[in-house]
Formats: sequence, C-alpha cells, structure tokens
Amino acid sequence: MTSLAKLRRNLLTDPEVKAAYDRLGPIFAVVGEMIEARQAAGLTQTDVAARMGASQSVVARLENARHMPTFEMIARYAAAIGRRLDIHLVPSGGEPGAS
Repeated sequence: MTSLAKLRRNLLTDPEVKAAYDRLGPIFAVVGEMIEARQAAGLTQTDVAARMGASQSVVARLENARHMPTFEMIARYAAAIGRRLDIHLVPSGGEPGAS
C-alpha cells in the first residue's frame, strides 16, 4: 500500500474528516478525472488554456479541487482536450429508494 493510501485510510478514521471527505468526494472525482484525461491527451495546462481561450492559471484553478467548477467550464475544458461532458446520476446506496 502506498503511503498516500495509508495516510488516507488513517485520516478517514476521524468522523469529522470522513464527513468532509464524503461531502467533497464528488469534487475530487470530477477534478481527478479532468486531470487524468488531460494527461492521457498528452496536454499541459498551458495547452488546454490556449485551446479554451483562457490563461494557464484558470486551468490550474479548475484542477485544484477547492471548489466545484461550473458545468460550462467543465464542458469547455472537455472540448479543449477532445472530450465531451457526460453526466450520470447513480444510486447512492444506503438511502431510501436507492437500489
């Protein structure tokens, strides 16, 4: 197990940290997927910024996971890396009506 995985496992034993992690999980998932797709396309933040008509710092802020980017910005980012935005709603599990 990597040290990052160990750190995450240890931190998530704290109920407050776990609640914050669960709340921010979707943001981390979106941003992680954005970064992975950019890297798979062989592009730098500067490359993506030029394709978006934005600055590199805008792309860096989109990728920093401090806030949820708008759908419009994610769609522009996706187009810049040759992708499209595709959203799915899935059961959350453990809640009434979830299957």
